[in-house]
Amino acid sequence: MESVLNNDGGAALAVRPAVMNDIPRILQLVDHSRSIMRANGNFVQWDGYPGSDLIGSDIDRGIGHVVVADGQAVGYFALLLDPEPTYAYIEDGLWLDDTTPYGTIHRLACAPGVHGIARCAFAWSESRCASIRVDTHKNNHIMLHIIEKFGYSRCGVVYMRDGTPREAFQKMMYPMVTASLRQYVEQEILPRYNHFDRAHRLDHIYTVMAQSMELAGHYPELNRDMVYTIAAYHDTGVVEGRERHHLVSGRIIREDARLREWFSPEQIETMAQAAEDHRASADIEPRSMYGRIVAEADRDIEPINIVRRTVQFGLSHFPELDKEGHWQRTLQHLHEKYAEGGYLKLFIPCSRNGVQLQKLRALIADETRLRQVFEKLKIEN
Repeated sequence: MESVLNNDGGAALAVRPAVMNDIPRILQLVDHSRSIMRANGNFVQWDGYPGSDLIGSDIDRGIGHVVVADGQAVGYFALLLDPEPTYAYIEDGLWLDDTTPYGTIHRLACAPGVHGIARCAFAWSESRCASIRVDTHKNNHIMLHIIEKFGYSRCGVVYMRDGTPREAFQKMMYPMVTASLRQYVEQEILPRYNHFDRAHRLDHIYTVMAQSMELAGHYPELNRDMVYTIAAYHDTGVVEGRERHHLVSGRIIREDARLREWFSPEQIETMAQAAEDHRASADIEPRSMYGRIVAEADRDIEPINIVRRTVQFGLSHFPELDKEGHWQRTLQHLHEKYAEGGYLKLFIPCSRNGVQLQKLRALIADETRLRQVFEKLKIEN
C-alpha cells in the first residue's frame, strides 16, 4: 500500500489492490456516487453499473484498487493497462497521442465527506503511466470538472458497448522529459494560455505538445527536452497579438533565464528559431528538424476542430460580424489555408496530418456539409 497525499490535513490517503472482501464496501461507494450523479441531473450513467460481478472481475484481473483512509476503503477505481476497445473509434476529434501505451481510469467511486479521493486515484494512476485516458457522460458535471481541473484535454466522443456516447479525455505525462523542466513548464508557462483567445488555449497547446513528442519518436537523435519546450512555448507570443506571435515566442524563449538551467545557449537559439518558424503562413521552411516538428504538430488537422477553431478565432477578433459574416470569413480562411492550392505546408511524412488534410479538403469542397458543421457550432446573429 502506497500513501499518495493527505486528506486536507487529515488522514493520509493511500491506494492498495482491492480484494474480494472489499466488494460490499465498494458497492456502497458505487451507490453513493450514483446518488450524487442523480442529484446533479445525470440520470443515465451507472444504471445498474457497475455490479458485483464486474467489480469481482476487476479484482481477478488485478485492475481494481481502493483508496484507503485510516484503514477504511473510501474510494474505488479500476486502472486498465490494456488498450480500451471502445476507444478504437473516436469522433469529433482525435486522441492527443495514438502511439504511447496508456492507462484508462474507469469506475471511480467515492465516499461522502472525504476530500481528495479523485486526486489520489488520478495521481496514483498518472505515476504509473505515460498517458491516461478517461471518459464520462456529458451530464456528469462533477466528473467533467474534476477531469478538466486535473489537466486533461477533451479529445472527442467515444461510444460504449451499448452505443451510448461519452466525452473522451487524455493527459500525457512525458516521463522522458527532465522532471524539473516539466514542473517549471506546467506551473509557469502553460497557465499563460488560459488568457488567450479560444483558438490558442491549452487544448491546442496540449495537442501540439503530444504530437510533437510523438513525431520526435521517429527521430531518436533529437533532444526530447527541447522538443517538449518548443511545443510548450510556441504560441506564448500571442500575448502581444496574433500577427507577430511566432517572433515574440522566439524572443520569450531567448529571454527566459530559467531555461539556462537545462539548455546551452546554442540549444536555446535553436528552440527560439523553431518557435519563429512554426507559423503556417511562413514563406520559408523551418531551419531545423525541431522547427519542422513543431510546425507539423501545430497544423493539428482534424476537420471539425479546424472549423471550430476558425470560428472561435473569428468570434474573439471580429465580434461585430453577424452569423453570415462569420460564415463567409470561415469559408474564406479555410479555402486560403487548407484547400487545394492553400498556403498550408506539411513537413513530416509520417505524421497523421496527410490523411486528415484530405478529409478536411473533402469537407471544404462539400459546402452543404461544411455549412451543416458550421450551424452546429451555434453562431448567433
